[in-house]
Amino acid sequence: MLGLQFGRSMLRRTTVFYLRQFSVCSECSRCISKELSSPSNRMLMRAKVSHKVSWSVIRRTLASQSKKSQERKGPVTWKSLLITLGLGGVLLAGFKFAQKQKELELEKERNRSLGKAAIGGPFSLVDHDGNPKSNEDYLGKWVLLYFGFTHCPDICPDELEKMIAAVKKVNASPNLMEVVPLFITIDPERDTPAVIKDYVNEFFEGLIGLTGTTKQVNEVAKSFRVYHSQGPKDDDNDYIVDHTIIMYLMSPEGDFMDYYGQNKTDEEIAGGIASHIRKYKKLNGL
Repeated sequence: MLGLQFGRSMLRRTTVFYLRQFSVCSECSRCISKELSSPSNRMLMRAKVSHKVSWSVIRRTLASQSKKSQERKGPVTWKSLLITLGLGGVLLAGFKFAQKQKELELEKERNRSLGKAAIGGPFSLVDHDGNPKSNEDYLGKWVLLYFGFTHCPDICPDELEKMIAAVKKVNASPNLMEVVPLFITIDPERDTPAVIKDYVNEFFEGLIGLTGTTKQVNEVAKSFRVYHSQGPKDDDNDYIVDHTIIMYLMSPEGDFMDYYGQNKTDEEIAGGIASHIRKYKKLNGL
C-alpha cells in the first residue's frame, strides 16, 4: 500500500512539473494532480482536466515547444548562410585588393633596384622650324626616337616609314598614351632646319626633325650610344654616313625604356610600345 501511494505521488509531481514547464496554468495542474490521486482512475490516459484542457492539448503543446526548440537550435539558417556568404565575399575582395597593391609595390621596387640604363640624357637642339628644343620639352610624353640623315638612300626612309606606321597604330588606340616620333640628324653639315622640314613632311606631319651644331649632335648621339661615321666624299661632294640603325623608346620621365632594331616589324614595334605603356599606366594608377 505504501508503495502504491508513493508511486501515485511521484506520478502526480512529475505531471505537474512538465505541465509547468510547458506553460499550462496552475489551476489546470491542480486539477490533473487531483484527478491522478483519485483511486477510481487507475490509468493516466483516463484523466480528465477541467477548464477544457485535455491530453491532446498537452501533446500539441509538447510538439509546439519541441519544434520551436529545434528551430532555435538549427545549425544553419538562410539568414546565417547569407551573412556568411556576404562576409566571405568582402574578405575575398579585400584580400585580392591587398594582393594587387602588394604586387604593384614589388614591381616598383624591382624597377628601382634594377636601376635605369645609361642611355639618353639632356640635349639642346633646334627643330625643323628653327625653334630651340631640349629634352625637357618632351617630358610627360612617350617618345620614339631615330637617328639618321636626309641623304640616306634607302635604310633611313625604310626605318622612318616603319616607325611612323608603328606610332600610328599606337596612337589610334584610345586606351594607350600618345607617342611622339622624333628624327635627329647625324649629318648637321647638310641637314639644316629647312632641309629637315621638307624631309620629315614627306613621311608624317607629326614627325619632328631635330638638328644643331656638330658639337650638339655629337653629344646627343654619344648619350644614346649611337655610332656614326662620315664616309669619303665623291666628285659631287656627296657622301654617306654610316650609323647605328636603332629606334629608342623613352618614357614620360625621359628614361630609356626599350630599343627596336632593323629586324623588327612595325607590328612588333607597336606591340612592344603598347606593352610598356600598359605597364606604366598600371604602375602609376592611370
